[in-house]
Amino acid sequence: MFFTPAFAQNFPTQPVRIVAATPPGGAADVNARRLADRLSRMWKQPVVVQNLSGGAGNVAAAAIAEATPNGYSLLFAAHPVLAVNPLLYPKLPFNADRDFTPVVLLSKMPHVLLANLTQVPATLPELIALAKAKPGTLNFASGGAGTSIHLAGELLIDAAGIDIRHVPYRGGAPAVTALIGGEVQLLFDATATAIGHIRGGRVRAIAIASLKRSAVLPDIPTFQAGGLRGFESVIAHGVLVPAKTPATMVATLNRAINETLNDPDYKKQMAEFGADIIGGSATEFRAFLAAERTKWGNLIRKQGIKAN
Repeated sequence: MFFTPAFAQNFPTQPVRIVAATPPGGAADVNARRLADRLSRMWKQPVVVQNLSGGAGNVAAAAIAEATPNGYSLLFAAHPVLAVNPLLYPKLPFNADRDFTPVVLLSKMPHVLLANLTQVPATLPELIALAKAKPGTLNFASGGAGTSIHLAGELLIDAAGIDIRHVPYRGGAPAVTALIGGEVQLLFDATATAIGHIRGGRVRAIAIASLKRSAVLPDIPTFQAGGLRGFESVIAHGVLVPAKTPATMVATLNRAINETLNDPDYKKQMAEFGADIIGGSATEFRAFLAAERTKWGNLIRKQGIKAN
């Protein structure tokens, strides 16, 4: 089909599909469905979320890589699918650089370092001191090797110069259970899923991996305040389309999604979720992905990290 600017201006004339690289019901899925709901109201067309979880997001990405590039099939994904997976998986069913066009970076959510209530000191400097005094005696859990919360732990090891041991579990929920039960002492978790456990008194928050304190968790100090300058680890979500989608269509989608991101109610909901709304241009999203690829690529090579 030949696309013209007029086609983009009339968009959409039929239902739009958002393929979400996340299982239904989780924090990221809520994010995707909030976006879909507001776009549906704006466009007066159904916007349907299709969950294609599995393969660390690779299943959903492959589906969009092969979709018709007409703006009616969007990928909603956490940024490691495009920025980190190519570093961890030798064979992917897509090319992260050639098969997609970024549309917009939706949000960033910092990781929080959580600790068992009884086994770890209350502050980051004390934790680092203990880890240095007793190398190899502290463990940190993750939802699997190569996941973002595993990489956050490896970043702490590298930045602080400490020896703590990685214990992978089959998903984030079992890792949290292990932390609460005392099987492990530490765990990085995304703000959205950490909030309930922190407020419920089941875990202790040591530090948040953003450069400034979180509005939703204002009492938690940053790693930078604890002595690790520039320490940042986030999970970001964005929207992408198949690579051959016309520039006029990408611009149309970018404008619509940015308008949604500026909606006061949407911003309030996402803030309560622990997410920072980003928005901006497709070029800025592409630059973010490239910077994350470089940052985590250096760490992955240095630490010899491999995915499950």
